[in-house]
Amino acid sequence: RSCNPPVGNLATGRTPVTLTTCGQNSTELYCFYPDQNLLHQVSQGCGQPRCTKCNANQPDNSHLPADMTDDFFANPISWWQSAQGVHREEIRMDFETEFYLTHVIAVFKSPRPAAMVLERSQDYGKTWRPYKYFSVNCTATFGLQDDLIEEGSMCTSRYSDAVPCTRGEVIYRALSPANKIEDPYSLEAQDLLKLTNLRLLLLNECPCHGSGLVEKPQRFAHYAIYDLIIRGSCFCNGHAEECELANRTGVIENVVHGKCVCRHNTAGDHCEKCAALYNDQPWKPGDGKTGAPNECRKCRCHNHADSCHFDLSVWLASGKRSGGVCDNCKHNTEGHRCQRCKPGYYRDRGKPMTSIEVCKPCACQPMGSANATFSRSWRCHPKTGFCYCKPGVAGPNCDRCLMGYWGFGENGCRPCDCARDCDQHTGNCFNGYDNEPFFNIPIGGRIPDLVQTPTNESEEEWKWNDHEQGFSALRHPEKCVCKEKVLGSVADFCQMKYAYVIKARILSAHDKGTHAEVVVKVKKVLKSGKVKIARSNRSIYPESWTNRGCTCPILNPGTDYLIAGQEDSRTSKLLVNMNSLVKPWKAYLGKQVSDILRTGCK
Repeated sequence: RSCNPPVGNLATGRTPVTLTTCGQNSTELYCFYPDQNLLHQVSQGCGQPRCTKCNANQPDNSHLPADMTDDFFANPISWWQSAQGVHREEIRMDFETEFYLTHVIAVFKSPRPAAMVLERSQDYGKTWRPYKYFSVNCTATFGLQDDLIEEGSMCTSRYSDAVPCTRGEVIYRALSPANKIEDPYSLEAQDLLKLTNLRLLLLNECPCHGSGLVEKPQRFAHYAIYDLIIRGSCFCNGHAEECELANRTGVIENVVHGKCVCRHNTAGDHCEKCAALYNDQPWKPGDGKTGAPNECRKCRCHNHADSCHFDLSVWLASGKRSGGVCDNCKHNTEGHRCQRCKPGYYRDRGKPMTSIEVCKPCACQPMGSANATFSRSWRCHPKTGFCYCKPGVAGPNCDRCLMGYWGFGENGCRPCDCARDCDQHTGNCFNGYDNEPFFNIPIGGRIPDLVQTPTNESEEEWKWNDHEQGFSALRHPEKCVCKEKVLGSVADFCQMKYAYVIKARILSAHDKGTHAEVVVKVKKVLKSGKVKIARSNRSIYPESWTNRGCTCPILNPGTDYLIAGQEDSRTSKLLVNMNSLVKPWKAYLGKQVSDILRTGCK
């Protein structure tokens, strides 16, 4: 729920500022009307005046501004008094921060002034705006209608009567029938109630003294106030129920402090912002009308950041669901939510995303790994950790030559000048099959020529664009040509009895030594068999290569494909061979195959 700090006297513990003080330069004589027992008051007169002296430097005869805001129960007859003959006086209360005002009460010792103005500032005294005008004659003094005649007027004659001559009250209520506020934290309420300074201008002393007095009339020409009470609370936007000292921690008894003790994951002196790690949605004040707390929501930084900030463009792009952007991601992470590993690191799938060790450094062999990759700042694939290798280089860390290559060095590895494999260090050819290992090369990789190419095979060259760099052993300048399966008639497609049909993006390929493995991201499952296929990263396994020594069919990393093939239910592997259908993904192709699967194959 929204919170409300308690209301107290903002004047307690604070000293007002006045233009003058009685006897501030030297001892002054003044006259005043004594308090009268109202029960025995016979007439409306002010009674017999008395005269005495004041001196600001003599404790027994001083009437300082602080006497207005002391404890009126402990010191009921202490008061502040202005200098003699002052026609315009100012009483100003300066607060150290913003507060909410509810009402003001001034109890005068002198007769109440004939005209006054109560003003507030919301910018620490730079500009002022009136709360209320007070006058015996509102129209003549301020050109305003009296609120006794016109309800809601800014001026009133209610507190400007000549009597009583002492202990007359002036009262202002910020919330009145004319100022109805439904939500105390709305901008409308803040404009009315919030203040940093309060000022009471006293413009005309009341001519209560008679003309036949012995004492000089100017000795009555002063203002005097017993008590100044300013009721209000600290300003917390509906997010706190208690407050503490604005400049330091602690509490002084009976003083209304200005620094909010914030709840609802908010922060700031007035809970005017969200706490450091809670900026996933826009900050809002509590709703004083409905009671909704409007708490700040924590950013999803996976424990890799100490703070976040709200970004409007991210908020709008998410459909106003999440706008938090994590600051200074730690533990080698990056991204709006510290959700990925930064360049040079890859995700350890064995650890939760919240682990401080979730991102491991790439372990690429500097000589064998390529500098120009998909993203020039990547050293290895951020999801698999596989390094980007130079031509002819293989291994997860690019630390050895691919089968059929030799001479590991700065430029990668060179193709063997042999019918079969060769020694990886010397380039000497192996003779016979006894020493020749079985060829298991990643899809699209070049392996040694075994037999001559038939004359009817196409001679088109497989080229990589600048932005298409192969993973591991996938980048080679040699020609690789495959006779690939085409999507023929419905009957031909159905006759193949494919176990699975998927849409997948090729992420990486790798020579495992005993087999080739291609990591793909499954984006859509059109058909599956006994092997369960989820929309996530998984491996597929090639079985074929051509008589020119190229693994087939060719799959380019970073490209989406339609792949239809067989499965090995015993090992839960998805297989790719020369009978598999592998085509770059097109929407119409996906629809065509979906229609065949749904209606064509019985």
